[in-house]
Amino acid sequence: MRALVTAFGFGLLFGAGLLVSGMTDPSRVKAFLDVSGAWNPALALVMGGAVVVALPAFAYGKRLPRALLADEISLPTRTQIDARLLGGAAIFGVGWGLGGICPGPGLVMAGAGALGAGVFVLTSALGARLADWLFTAG
Repeated sequence: MRALVTAFGFGLLFGAGLLVSGMTDPSRVKAFLDVSGAWNPALALVMGGAVVVALPAFAYGKRLPRALLADEISLPTRTQIDARLLGGAAIFGVGWGLGGICPGPGLVMAGAGALGAGVFVLTSALGARLADWLFTAG
């Protein structure tokens, strides 16, 4: 129960950060991607801030014998860059760029009742399930 409450709290903090930084505004995201026009670097600054916070936390977490709120720390083990990874990244990037929404802000916007974000979250979930099915069926 403690882990669930903690995860919920961190989710609220993350969502609040997205709202405060303006990253739930698709026009701001599209302006970041418009490098040949009216480019807005705000998203790069938000991402850079997230990296600055996350790197020390990951470094600390990797040294722990177990997770703070779980039995183990589960980090990805695959390091190979293959066609599946590149293809998935390309599809994700195109959808992200066309919609101006990425998953974190999409969840926040959907929670606030934005119809377009709800469609984005639903189709993202369906795409993830489809990919799961395609790659585990074979």
